[in-house]
Amino acid sequence: MGLRIAVLGAGPMGLAVAYQLARDGHQPVIFEADNRIGGMTAAFDFGGLTIERYYHFHCVSDHAFLQMLDELGIADKMRWSETKMGYWYQGRVQPWGNPVALLKFQGLSLVAKLRYGLHAYLCTRRNDWRSLDKIDAADWIRRWVGAEAYEVLWRRLFDYKFYDAARNLSAAWIWSRVRRIGRSRYDLFREKLGYLEGGSNTLLQALKSFIESQGGEICLSMPVSRVRLEAGRVKGVEVGDHFHPFDKVISTVPLPYVPRLMPDLPPDVLSAFKTVKNIAVVCVIAKLKKPVTENFWLNTNDPEMDIPGLVEYTNLRPLGCHVVYVPFYMPAEHPKYQESDSVFLDKVQRYLRKINPNLQPADFIELRASRYRYAQPICEPGYLDRLPPVSLPVDGLMVADTSYYYPEDRGISESVDFGRALARMASG
Repeated sequence: MGLRIAVLGAGPMGLAVAYQLARDGHQPVIFEADNRIGGMTAAFDFGGLTIERYYHFHCVSDHAFLQMLDELGIADKMRWSETKMGYWYQGRVQPWGNPVALLKFQGLSLVAKLRYGLHAYLCTRRNDWRSLDKIDAADWIRRWVGAEAYEVLWRRLFDYKFYDAARNLSAAWIWSRVRRIGRSRYDLFREKLGYLEGGSNTLLQALKSFIESQGGEICLSMPVSRVRLEAGRVKGVEVGDHFHPFDKVISTVPLPYVPRLMPDLPPDVLSAFKTVKNIAVVCVIAKLKKPVTENFWLNTNDPEMDIPGLVEYTNLRPLGCHVVYVPFYMPAEHPKYQESDSVFLDKVQRYLRKINPNLQPADFIELRASRYRYAQPICEPGYLDRLPPVSLPVDGLMVADTSYYYPEDRGISESVDFGRALARMASG
């Protein structure tokens, strides 16, 4: 007889936990506060188009994700496209992402280009991140590429994603992002990224179907208010006025929620969770009649744009219209986060028309803004050392979120891999 295990959160990690538990013969019950599964991969109806609230893509190195597609029988839904990158700088869109584009880039000296290129290449060849763990990312990059290339190509990316935290980020975390994209190439000159036919919802629904077919449950619009702990072990969860007993509890919700859900944890553990910092996001998605550029990802360095870049999603996944994601990252405490959606929608229309002056107001079919309070953990030097262990000093209780696969950035494949590992630990 399998164990009855509660899983908190129905994002990709929580679903992966429940999937593996069900495969191992246990009875997972997922509790999700939202009215849909998926977390940041959840889909919504965008004027008749079912699409993720936040953009996602896949790399050839996403082995855990690809393995799960095989197991679920949906590997035939995977599609790969050759994509392009660009850089908006000095009032023009410039090609980006390969050696020729770097050499032709206008606004950098040859020495700065060579230093930047060498650093990017070495990042893709490097495998060990431990020596970068306690080094500040901005200092590390500046030492390698020089002040000129840092100012032109990196500074605004840091500033408009992390604001005051931009000068206290782990070099290991930045390295992992550079390496992941660098390894998603046919060769030095061509980049290949992937998407699922039907979007991330194809994976979400396949996971849901499997979990439920094995006797698991997914309880939507049912936020857990407290995890009950007694005499050093977990007893179950409280949802509203009801108590649900469980043999074990695995939490995958953002770490800042943990102190409220588990106030009976030891004080030092609670203190560690309370120190975790996150960046929020207001992500605008725009549906257009015509493309903005030919690029999937466009970095931006423009004093009139408070964004690090934008993603022209339909240059990866054709949809019959043109869809662009424009993320505004910022601390949730920043005054800008309190501004109305209309402020961000107006900015996006202005920015896109500046990048492509041929866009007219009539070309904007629909715009929508979504907000996520805990979008990105702020990974400071030595980040992982400050997190409590996944298995807490309470029998039957495990806690993790996207922070725990540092230095890798948050992504579906990383969530799948880590979630399955959590489930195996719980089964052991």
